[in-house]
Amino acid sequence: MNHHRTFATVARVLPTLLAGALLLATAPVQAEPRQYVIDPEHLSIGFLTDHIGYAGTLGMFRKAEGSFTFDEETGQLSNLRVVVDTASVFTNNDRRDKHLRDDDFLDVKKHPQVVFAAAQGGPFRIGESAPLAGELTLLGVTLPLTLQVTWNKSATSPVPPAPYVLGASARGTLKRSAFGMTYAVENGWVDDDVELIIEVEARRQFDSKTQQ
Repeated sequence: MNHHRTFATVARVLPTLLAGALLLATAPVQAEPRQYVIDPEHLSIGFLTDHIGYAGTLGMFRKAEGSFTFDEETGQLSNLRVVVDTASVFTNNDRRDKHLRDDDFLDVKKHPQVVFAAAQGGPFRIGESAPLAGELTLLGVTLPLTLQVTWNKSATSPVPPAPYVLGASARGTLKRSAFGMTYAVENGWVDDDVELIIEVEARRQFDSKTQQ
């Protein structure tokens, strides 16, 4: 056996093998789509509309729920569905809130929910705004609605029990008359355009593979 030739071959191949092993060892673990459930305690769904040109009226819905699937590696979102309880509308004025619940506006007895759904969207990147095209169902009418969404942060929460949390902000505008809500549009007492202001935290669901 030619020991010199064998040693030379090993010496030539070994660095390549070691380099390949090092790359495999240090390669990042690829993320995959994960299920998230919106935390109702950290969900704000607000709306703002002009009142006769004097000032905007700011309101919110105090009860909603939702979920989605998100892949942090690709920034792709899918299967988003948010359901809002229309009777939970609040504008800090009992008389106005009662009016908003009747058939001039939300007609909560016939339409107890507003639903926003998006089959897919992205890619999203932390700190950057990107459009999310979906559909809004309001007063039984379903129309396209695009929100501008910013993925703010994803990390393990410092608050016990320390869930993994994704935080995002969204903004959008809709015309309420398009959904059949025409009260006070013609005389200009209540603006047709409604600005949406959404802040959300969602908890990643438990996965036995990652234990988080």
